[in-house]
Amino acid sequence: MNFVYDALPMRVVFGAGSLDRLPEEVEKLGLERVLVLCGPRQEAVGKRVAAALGERCGGILPEATMHVPVEVARRARGVAADLGADGCVAVGGGSAIGLGKAVALEQGLPVVAVPTTYAGSEMTPVWGLTESGAKRTGRDRRVLPVSVVYDPSLTLSMPVGLAVTSGINAMAHAAEGLYAPDGSPVVALMAREGIRALTAALPAIVAAPEDAAARADALYGAWLCGAVLGATTMGLHHKLCHTLGGTLNLPHAETHTVVLPHVLAYNGGTPDGGSLWRLEGELGAPRSLRELGMAAADIDRVAEVVAAADFPNPRPVTAAGVRELLHAAWAGDPPPASAAG
Repeated sequence: MNFVYDALPMRVVFGAGSLDRLPEEVEKLGLERVLVLCGPRQEAVGKRVAAALGERCGGILPEATMHVPVEVARRARGVAADLGADGCVAVGGGSAIGLGKAVALEQGLPVVAVPTTYAGSEMTPVWGLTESGAKRTGRDRRVLPVSVVYDPSLTLSMPVGLAVTSGINAMAHAAEGLYAPDGSPVVALMAREGIRALTAALPAIVAAPEDAAARADALYGAWLCGAVLGATTMGLHHKLCHTLGGTLNLPHAETHTVVLPHVLAYNGGTPDGGSLWRLEGELGAPRSLRELGMAAADIDRVAEVVAAADFPNPRPVTAAGVRELLHAAWAGDPPPASAAG
């Protein structure tokens, strides 16, 4: 058995009420003037964080936007510079944490993440920026959050629909990690446990949205899945979803949810694509790209872009193969039992 496992250096604080420890985390890092970043929907939580930080908070910018448009990134960088900020606290999902990473990438400011969804971006050195309808991504240790505060109570207000799609988005990280070329036994353990925790927690959340234990289990699973994303190289699923999001501005978590069963069937991955597609139906999740706003006319264009890209995948990626996959995902058809073999 031969493998390399490169652990990422970060600190995790997990548990109900952990938000109360955020000022302590910021103080431990020696930060004296931080910029709080969040999206418009998380502004109330952002203000709560700012108030808790007191004099250590230099300001709040509630402008995080899906897929991190470069215009918003420039605005955040400018505000951070004007405030003389020495760090950022990103509160919210992948959009807010991605915006924090955009600041870190350009200005080297450390990021403290307070996730309120299951996106997993907080566990990775992966950044993404969208400009002129194209999403660029990269990996840089400078953008990896130095501390992550997971407080499950912050996820109780997340609507059930978003909890479901965000959770399946997290499962995508683990699923691709299981067939990544740079995986390892440690990554596989994290991936399987993350998928197990989420597949158990999501039905419980749908049945009882206020179930605090289920919300905590889902956040635990999302943490593990995010760690897998940070430790391995992603394949067809993530490249396809990044292209759909950056090119067509489709919603991030929902796009991952629709596409994942079809990519798993294409690659013969775990969990089984058909089983996941049926679970999504039981959870009331979206299962077609058409309902997300994609036009059938976009299928060929996206397929060509993805097929021309260079990325690792266990099965060869062709424009015809991606086109067939996208047709099924667009129409909401069930994926085949297995397209790989």
